[in-house]
Parts: sequence; C-alpha cells; structure tokens
Amino acid sequence: MKQEKKSRLVYSTESGQLCPECQHQIAHCICKEKQKAQIIGDGQVRISRETKGRKGKGVTLISGLSLNEKELKTLAKQLKQRCGTGGAVKKGVIEIQGDQRDILFQELQTLGYQPKRSGG
Repeated sequence: MKQEKKSRLVYSTESGQLCPECQHQIAHCICKEKQKAQIIGDGQVRISRETKGRKGKGVTLISGLSLNEKELKTLAKQLKQRCGTGGAVKKGVIEIQGDQRDILFQELQTLGYQPKRSGG
C-alpha cells in the first residue's frame, strides 16, 4: 500500500510566498479581504467592565457592534480620544482602559447607538 503525500507549494521563485488558505500570492490574497469584510456582532451594543486576565486592572468592553474591522478601529480611536485613555480592538470587541462605562454610554448614544450596560 503506497501512501500519497499531500503537498502544496509554499514558495516559488516565480510568484513569491503564497497564502496557505487561497494559494494566491500574499500581496494578492483574497482571504484577508473576506475576513475584513465580515461584520462581527449581533447589533445589540453592550458595555461591560472586566478585570479577568489583566492582573486586576479593569477595562471597559464594548461588544455587539455591527461594524467591520476598519470601522471598529475608527470608532475605537474616537472613543479613546473622548475618554483620554488607551485601548484596543480584539476579536470584534473594543477594549478601553479603565472604568469608562458612563462616558462611553453617553458617547455611544450621541453617535446613534442604543447601548446596554451588561455585567455588574
């Protein structure tokens, strides 16, 4: 019984490095475009506070926004500037440093969202 080895081209001097998902050149990868275009969230904006996994330091989480990655980053930048703190966008959730729930609740309302407070 002869085993067939499945191989795929990883690098070619003709085209350079290839994407493991779509087998296109890294510069022309279509997987990244599909991932960026995906909208994450259920449309119900939730504001919560969490300290888990952050050595006791609290962050305010904003989840459920129906925005793509680029729009999330733009909104996160605006909210960070409003609060005067740092933050990040991770897996479709905006994280703002500190307990900023009241400020963010008001700011999201002025932007036309209907946020809900979740958690304690």
